[in-house]
Amino acid sequence: MNELFVLLTVFILAIFVGFEVISKVPTTLHTPLMSATNAIHGVVLVGAIVAMGNVFAGRLNGATLTLLGIVAVALGTINVVGGFAVTERMLQMFRKREPAKK
Repeated sequence: MNELFVLLTVFILAIFVGFEVISKVPTTLHTPLMSATNAIHGVVLVGAIVAMGNVFAGRLNGATLTLLGIVAVALGTINVVGGFAVTERMLQMFRKREPAKK
């Protein structure tokens, strides 16, 4: 119970700090911040894949672990791919457009 309380406190503080940091960042820095966040999510995805490797290698057992690992890898992949797609789209807005051909 004590560990759950500590984890819940850290989670709530992380939400508060994340909201405060994002709300203070100027809009011109949102794209680089988003790119850095996507890179961090890539590290998280690699960690989930390594954890799933331990499950499939037999070092960890349990249907729940397998299901949670598959969900974590799937959601991490969607987050990374979607984040990079959105970042690329935002970066295209800053590129100069070629004049229209006559």
